[in-house]
This record gives sequence, structure tokens and C-alpha cells, in this order.
Amino acid sequence: MQLDFSTLTPLERYRWLASTVTPRPIAWVSSLSPDGVSNLAPFSFFQVISDDPPTLMINVGSRDDGTLKDTLRNAQATGELVIHLVTVAQAEAMNASAAVLPHGISEFEQCAIASLPASLVAPPRVQGAPVAFECKVLEIQPFPREAANCHLIFAEVLLAHIDDAVLNDKGRIDPALLDVVGRLGGMAYTRTRDTFELQRPS
Repeated sequence: MQLDFSTLTPLERYRWLASTVTPRPIAWVSSLSPDGVSNLAPFSFFQVISDDPPTLMINVGSRDDGTLKDTLRNAQATGELVIHLVTVAQAEAMNASAAVLPHGISEFEQCAIASLPASLVAPPRVQGAPVAFECKVLEIQPFPREAANCHLIFAEVLLAHIDDAVLNDKGRIDPALLDVVGRLGGMAYTRTRDTFELQRPS
């Protein structure tokens, strides 16, 4: 089978890419509007792209009507985010926060998701998240530049909250204890407990 991507619709391209480039980590992103309304939304086009400076990138697509999502609007206005990893136990709440709500309605309140204050940034963080990165926005790039249908947010990690319960006896992350979910295609997800190790060649 061969796919000529120039002949596919945007939806077909998305479906093939999203079902083959897997598993993808999920960024559960909290932000705050200039008037103080909290927002929480998941994004699976997400990755760490640099360790110096420590930088995460999130792709935030536009809505079907072309308007900007609240996460992007808040990032543009305030320059701050908290990016969480999602555990299996939090998967249902994460999925609920993906609902399209009217502007000005908080997913924390609408979905009854408990929050905690962050230390260095204004947006709240999700209570119980095993990892939460407090971030400042380095830059936001419309993509593609000629006719943007999404925006790339480059966020520098200022502070990480890591639950001691997911650490092994050496103080490192134990994937089995972390037990986060990854995105597959369609409605499918996976979890990170099934692992194996390989020694890199010298």
C-alpha cells in the first residue's frame, strides 16, 4: 500500500498520521485568561524538543470554524502554561476536558477536576497529576506560515512537580509506577506499563 498525501483530504491525512505515529504523549494543558478564568485541555501533538533550554512543543489546531482555542488565546495573552502528563486513573477526566465549551467556562469547574496553585506561574495545576511542568511561553508560530491552520507553542519548563510515588529507589521515574496514557488512532489509547530495555551499542 502506498499513500500519496497530495491526493488526501486534511481529515484523511490526520487519520493516517495519527494512527501511525504512535504512541503520542498527551499534554494536559492548563492556562488562565487575562480575566482569571482557568482552562484545561488535552493535546496529543506534543513533544519535548530541547533540553537547553528545556522546551516542550504543543501543536494547537484551530477550531473547525477557524477561531482560536482558549489554550492558545491564553498563552498569547499571558505567556504562561502548566503542562501535565495524564495517568490511566485520570484518563476519563482528561477526555471530559476535551469537550468544546463556550469561551469563559472553566473545564476545571465544568468537569469537577480538582486543582492546586502553581509555584511560579498563575495557571492552576491538576491535583493528582504525576508530573506537572510550569512553563513560560518562548514563542508561538502559526503553521504553515502561508495559511495557518494551527499554532506551535514553544514552552520553556521553569519548574517540574513530580510525585514521589512514581520514583524508584534511585530517585528516577519508574514507568510502571508513572502509568501514563498515550494517544493512538481513533478512540484508542495505550498505557506505559508494558516496557522492555535495550543496551545502546558503544
